Amino acid sequence: MRRSSVTAEDAKALQREILLAFWKIHILHHAGEEPVVGQWMLQELRRHGYDVSPGTLYPILHRMEKLGWLRRDVDRPGGPRARKSYRLTAKGNAVLVAVARQLDELFKETRLGGPPRRPEDPSQERGSRIRPVAREER
Repeated sequence: MRRSSVTAEDAKALQREILLAFWKIHILHHAGEEPVVGQWMLQELRRHGYDVSPGTLYPILHRMEKLGWLRRDVDRPGGPRARKSYRLTAKGNAVLVAVARQLDELFKETRLGGPPRRPEDPSQERGSRIRPVAREER
């Protein structure tokens, strides 16, 4: 297996392009267990090693609410800066179930070495110039 160093630019791209989805999965998971508040969610994501700021997390929570995946409850006596908690909705649960299924498949393929599920393997076609990547090259 090749070793590679990750530059600051690469780390930023990794965060935006891939880890953002992991953060959303964590949010859905925890909101399904009990209502979550933003500050707790920030701490939980950081505990898992994610570098998340409030300026990133709160727009994610609002977007997930607009998508119907989370329901926001507001502590009314708190005024404009009232404590807000988020619960998983039925739609959010369906999303979480679908994502969990995909994660299971990805884990089996990438970590357990299971075969990829393809309708047809282009490398097996007669005269194909596509060659499978050896495990060491991945």
